[in-house]
Amino acid sequence: MFGWLRKRAPERSIPDELWHDVQQRYPFLGARPERDVSRLRALASQFLATKEFHGANGLTITDPVALAIAAQAVLPVLHLGLDWYDDFVGIVVHPDEVLARRTLTDEHGIVHHYDEVLSGEAMEGGPVMLSWRDVERAGSSAERGYNVVIHEFIHKIDMRDGVPDGCPPLPTRAAQQAWRALMKTEYDAFREKVIIADRFGGEATWLDPYGAEAIDEFFAVACEAYFVNRARFETEFPRLVPLLDSFFRPSGAAGS
Repeated sequence: MFGWLRKRAPERSIPDELWHDVQQRYPFLGARPERDVSRLRALASQFLATKEFHGANGLTITDPVALAIAAQAVLPVLHLGLDWYDDFVGIVVHPDEVLARRTLTDEHGIVHHYDEVLSGEAMEGGPVMLSWRDVERAGSSAERGYNVVIHEFIHKIDMRDGVPDGCPPLPTRAAQQAWRALMKTEYDAFREKVIIADRFGGEATWLDPYGAEAIDEFFAVACEAYFVNRARFETEFPRLVPLLDSFFRPSGAAGS
């Protein structure tokens, strides 16, 4: 053990064998320029030294479990830096999906109670919850653009300005307006396709239809696919690629 588990510990280099194994299990991590892979490894090590992992419902946090999560979590901030994740410490990992009890008050003041099945959840200023089953299968689910770790950590980035609205913190009002305009256009078009597929038997979307729930979910779902299956994402959402590149690869940072 490296002392990464359960609580924070001094940064340590990731052993070659473990790093090789995580790249084998999640090919989208290693399919990048060598300098990006090297930076990814360094960021994962820093992440493990600054976050606390907690296993729930009998799950034991082992080194491979912690590294699998860390390596995927730092992918969105590869060119941005770990400061984007400095508003929280804890990562809670369940063996499988979690049933959460929800309460919603509608516009008429009526309170509704319902259950929601979660594979992950990100809380503003709080911890991230993940289903290990979904994390573990991320290598194969990349074909359909699905990745629960990236999804939840994109939410953390989105919430940095206190508003989960599908737009990360940007330096100027003009940049924010341009981002929101294009994101809304793409979201509306995607939502229409999901509705047609659900109600009228239209062709199912490649991107997870959960992205049609709200624009912040569309942003997170789109980013999952952008990071784990860029080639297919470029085909499905060509207008979003330069937008996401402008944020996640600032100043023309190399890599894919």
